Amino acid sequence: MIDFFKSLVQIPRRRNITIGVLVLLIGGAILNVPEPHVSLAAEPLLQNGPDWFTNALFSTLLVDIVIIILAIVGRASLKEIPSGFGNFVEFAIESLYNLTESVAGKHARRFFPLAATIFIFVIFSNYVDVLPGVGSIGVWHEAKSEHALVLEQPMAALDSAMALAPDTAEEGRVFVSFLRPPSADLNMTLALAIIVMVMVQYYGVSALGVKYFKKFFNFGGKGFMGVIFGIVGILELISEVAKIISFSFRLFGNIFAGEVLLAVMAFLFAFLLPVPFFGLEFFVGFIQALVFMMLAVAFFSTAMIGHGDQH
Repeated sequence: MIDFFKSLVQIPRRRNITIGVLVLLIGGAILNVPEPHVSLAAEPLLQNGPDWFTNALFSTLLVDIVIIILAIVGRASLKEIPSGFGNFVEFAIESLYNLTESVAGKHARRFFPLAATIFIFVIFSNYVDVLPGVGSIGVWHEAKSEHALVLEQPMAALDSAMALAPDTAEEGRVFVSFLRPPSADLNMTLALAIIVMVMVQYYGVSALGVKYFKKFFNFGGKGFMGVIFGIVGILELISEVAKIISFSFRLFGNIFAGEVLLAVMAFLFAFLLPVPFFGLEFFVGFIQALVFMMLAVAFFSTAMIGHGDQH
């Protein structure tokens, strides 16, 4: 241990690195960093523009453009003997297909295009969180003060309501970042979850026809068993809706929590300390994309199995 500390002092390269690390740690501890701005909902980018054009939507458009460009470049790189980026594309596609096949079996070729698209889009959306400037580069908007108006009431009641109604926005200005991870917007995760569950119903109907709906509305039994089958079918219907909620909130919650964590760590310690958390976000982003894809494939496969075949 003593020799190690001596080497830190005697070897110029190690000494310079040590001094640099200490300067960053001390500077990060004493540097006055603005408090992080955390918003649960995506924020409109334009002060007087449409409310639907948010920073999350802008990030989604950029992610789409990047994926399209990479797809074109990757397609051009695929050769009989690929190299460089073509090798990576072939490895990624083959790995995703093997994962899909391990769950879907003979239906893998049918599910793979949608499953791979889901994975690629979600992982790119998750990784927006770790890009430099996300959450810290943006514009200032004038904060809007809104007061509730109570109509058709006596003046005394109106004055009382106005006195108790708090301001819904802070006075002054509000910071709006240019980029927000698409997965940290509940609108995007909910839309993706709805798409997946709509495709689940499509695959089920295409494989089983009208019999697919028997698992939701099964009153074919007699007596007490008919009641049990009916209740089970209703529970199956509720579970389909619950899958949409679990899909959307799982992805949204993990990525939004990561965004807040990075912002808080950068506020508490500006340099070096947030670095391990960036590595954690890379890992979480990959796992969440993989889980979303594999669950989607599992639901696709289950929908194509007849109700009687599940037992």
